[in-house]
Amino acid sequence: MTARTITPDLSSRDPDWWRQAVIYQIYPRSFADADGDGLGDLRGATQRLTHLAALGVDALWLSPFYPSELADGGYDVDDHRDVDPRLGTLDDFDALAAEAHRLGLKVIVDLVPNHTSHRHAWFRRALEDGPGSPARDRYVFRDGRGAHGELPPTDWQSVFGGSAWRRVPDGQWYLHLFTPQQPDLNWQNEEVRADFRTTLRFWSDRGVDGFRVDVAHALAKDLSEPLRDLGAPELSRDAALTAFAPGTHPFFDRDEVHAVYRDWRKIFDSYRPPRTAVAEAWVPDPARRALYARPEELGQAFNFGYLQTGWDAAELRRTITDSLAAAHAVGASATWVLSNHDVVRHASRLMLPPGTDDNAWLLSGGHAPAVDEAAGLRRARAATLLMLALPGSAYLYQGEELGLPEVADLPTEVIQDPVWEQTGRVRKGRDGCRVPLPWTTTGPSYGFGPGGAWLPQPARFASYAVQAQDGVEGSTLELYRTALRLRRKLLDGESLTWSDDTPAGVLRFDRCDGWRCVTNLSGTDVALPAGEVLLSSAPLQDGRLGPDTTVWLGR
Repeated sequence: MTARTITPDLSSRDPDWWRQAVIYQIYPRSFADADGDGLGDLRGATQRLTHLAALGVDALWLSPFYPSELADGGYDVDDHRDVDPRLGTLDDFDALAAEAHRLGLKVIVDLVPNHTSHRHAWFRRALEDGPGSPARDRYVFRDGRGAHGELPPTDWQSVFGGSAWRRVPDGQWYLHLFTPQQPDLNWQNEEVRADFRTTLRFWSDRGVDGFRVDVAHALAKDLSEPLRDLGAPELSRDAALTAFAPGTHPFFDRDEVHAVYRDWRKIFDSYRPPRTAVAEAWVPDPARRALYARPEELGQAFNFGYLQTGWDAAELRRTITDSLAAAHAVGASATWVLSNHDVVRHASRLMLPPGTDDNAWLLSGGHAPAVDEAAGLRRARAATLLMLALPGSAYLYQGEELGLPEVADLPTEVIQDPVWEQTGRVRKGRDGCRVPLPWTTTGPSYGFGPGGAWLPQPARFASYAVQAQDGVEGSTLELYRTALRLRRKLLDGESLTWSDDTPAGVLRFDRCDGWRCVTNLSGTDVALPAGEVLLSSAPLQDGRLGPDTTVWLGR
């Protein structure tokens, strides 16, 4: 493992570049494959960075590329300071960072602090050294309940289904809030805290501009004896959180987790410009989520409430208003996201009727109900222009600029998401949004690489390929390029003013910098307000704004 320090050629030294940035998420295994083995890699990503520069984003976020068994898509990390040999080397990472900075792009990497892989040297040592050893104290090991310790220590459930405890041969149990291959770390252990300080400096010294913190809300756990049961383990994550007083859930969103991030902020601020961070915190209360985004902590937090809001004008207005207020209250900027590597792509999801169970839809192969892809793309384009008009940072997921739908009809025999087997083949999982990207209209993997792809791409992907849309007026790719170019010119300030003089089902807000956004979420045409049309997600007819259409207007 290379230990040298890189002097980064940062594209900008503005310490607040992230407040209004557009960040593009790369899921490395599915972005681009340079060596033809069917798995995306760092060299492939480097070769395609010009696509991001031409798109007009400010930064890229790399999902995990660390050594991994891939028991959970790379989030089961063997070594937090190295690169999986299947994806490249540290030299390949350095080359990617250098090329990104040459193109004016920031680099954000995924940090996975809640757990390691069961193949991590620390966990192997914990198994060898046995109960009561210092190596075991780095993780959460406990004796079981029952006459012979044959029952799990608590009723805590894994996010992926089943007990969150796994028994080892000597009889003790270890905690894994995700797959059994992802043992949870004990963040009360100073060795754990010190090791992650080293990791933050390791990547910052290599030129990384920021970090996306995986499962940021789960690091702190109530490990006082006796461990507490949830009492109703079948509750959803959000329901389980609201069943406890804020900050007191046994392992999610505990108040003491914030001490970790205040400690990290000292490291971030020791660099010039300071390193940035964004929390993945699945916390239903916007005010609680905003705590992770305080300036003395991570600075930003993903706004999953916005992602989960349906295609409804009143709901969206309420979510946007609450999100802006929560971010403003702590001195952060808001964040907006429509898709990522864990959810159904929004070109499909936004067409599902309210109350639809996403998993049931996936299990039906996308047929119950059937989704009109053309209508879904129209709605997705409108949602994108709405999101990009909002003050704050926007996070894009690879392929959404092509209008990619969810691949809901993946045959069950090709599924690789561990949630499929972990839940007894009840939940189909997230592979449908992780299918490798199409770059060209032909080839064994539509330009993803010289060979095949680790997940099969449907034939219809050819029409969504970059090659099919590049330079084509009205294409989704060109819509994104135009929107991002205009956004860079138009955005100024972090507030908006709602207009109440609108028809039912229509959202309209003015920005302090002299332009406005109007989105028609109703089922009928509405009159277009006065103003110069700067950009529209769909063609306008005779001064009318059609359903599922967003327009940007100059004053």
